[in-house]
Amino acid sequence: MKILAIESSCDETAAAVTEGRRVLSSVVASQVEEHKLYGGVVPEIASRRHAEAITGVCRRAVEEAGCALAGIDAVAVTHAPGLIGALLVGVNFAKGLALRLDKPLIPVHHLRSHIAANYIVHPDLQPPFLCLLVSGGNSLIVEALDYVRFRVVGRTRDDAAGECFDKSARAMGMPYPGGVHLDKTAETGDPTAYSLPRPAVEGSPYDFSFSGLKTAVVNLIHNAEQKGGRVNVPDLSAAVRQRVCDMLLENTLLAARTLSYKTVVLAGGVSANSELRRRMADACEQAGYALYYPPLSLCGDNAAMVGAQAYYEYAAGHTAGQGLNAAATMPIDEVSF
Repeated sequence: MKILAIESSCDETAAAVTEGRRVLSSVVASQVEEHKLYGGVVPEIASRRHAEAITGVCRRAVEEAGCALAGIDAVAVTHAPGLIGALLVGVNFAKGLALRLDKPLIPVHHLRSHIAANYIVHPDLQPPFLCLLVSGGNSLIVEALDYVRFRVVGRTRDDAAGECFDKSARAMGMPYPGGVHLDKTAETGDPTAYSLPRPAVEGSPYDFSFSGLKTAVVNLIHNAEQKGGRVNVPDLSAAVRQRVCDMLLENTLLAARTLSYKTVVLAGGVSANSELRRRMADACEQAGYALYYPPLSLCGDNAAMVGAQAYYEYAAGHTAGQGLNAAATMPIDEVSF
């Protein structure tokens, strides 16, 4: 079954053709360079660029897959969550294409597809497993009960891990996207040079809170500037990265032990963080857990992961009609379209 998958939830216009877990083509048109000018994603600009790029990106994906458009068996699209204007571009394009081809339309949850990025490169991976799903907008510990059923056991109560990285990096003067630059800068820093808080949520051992950590970083920078000095950027970057990873690892490993999971999966944009990957690999090896995470090329937004998840959504009967709408927010364990 060949699926043409479309992703437009933020600032990447992407299309891919997949067959089950196999990727026949994957095309991504990134807007990062333009959004760098503003220090972050500008939703209106993102929506306009999606509208300009989506036809060409889809055409190229079909061409690179070596099949005709008539050979596509279904159209899949990210419909939630994300920037609403950006999502609407992808959803409406997919609806029109599915109608024109008279093919099934498969709505895919963005966070589910991040988990599915692992299916593409790990053919032996199958649910159930425990997943740490971390990105700029989400930080969750999720039980993947099967390919389309999920249960959230831990979540952030305020900021996401990626947001903490990005805003800390911006406060230190790093360009967008900040988390990537902070990770690289931290490699030369001393994580013990600064003492940072380790926020916790009382009574909810699997939940996260990153807002206080982000505020502490900003206050450190401002206090140094008010005294006519400057923070050591590599050292502070290393301290921030270490503290965020402390929180992510401790909660995830506690959940794995308590819930008796032996397989742990990383997913989302922050799964590209080098310290998180290193430390999680070491911790899982010591605990006897199997660890899976996607290659760097599949950590960011792409349509190949949408197609991989769409295969299982279709098998479960999750298709939609022309009434499909986009949603800026939607829980990963909810099927609503």
